[in-house]
Amino acid sequence: MVDNCCANGNAVMILACSGGSNVGQIANQAAVELTQERFGTMYCLAGIGGGLQGFIQSANDVPLIAAIDGCPVGCARATLRRAGIESFRHIVLTELGIEKNKNFELHPQDVRRVKEAVRAACAEREGAALRTAFGGCCG
Repeated sequence: MVDNCCANGNAVMILACSGGSNVGQIANQAAVELTQERFGTMYCLAGIGGGLQGFIQSANDVPLIAAIDGCPVGCARATLRRAGIESFRHIVLTELGIEKNKNFELHPQDVRRVKEAVRAACAEREGAALRTAFGGCCG
């Protein structure tokens, strides 16, 4: 069984594209930093994409998912929808004005902008969802 990502009080599951471009890597870095800052817990998007039931169940059980895609192709979004998960906050880096390229340079201001967008997207619903989720253990 997969550990409950909310067990330590981090009720936001963070799933990031880690694609083969700068925006995929920026999405990944933002997810890592948000986890280190205890905003939420980065989780394995590949496990969900691979159809592993424990991972899918954990995603269904968590009160709030932040899906971070690098570009409009939307691999994280598509992965979640294919697994039957429809409720999540979705952030696309190119929609934030970050240009996609293959140079893999990560600029701190881009990572910061993504983290701010994730926090803003989750803030709308986070309070109510976390107070009721799991009998209040994540609130």
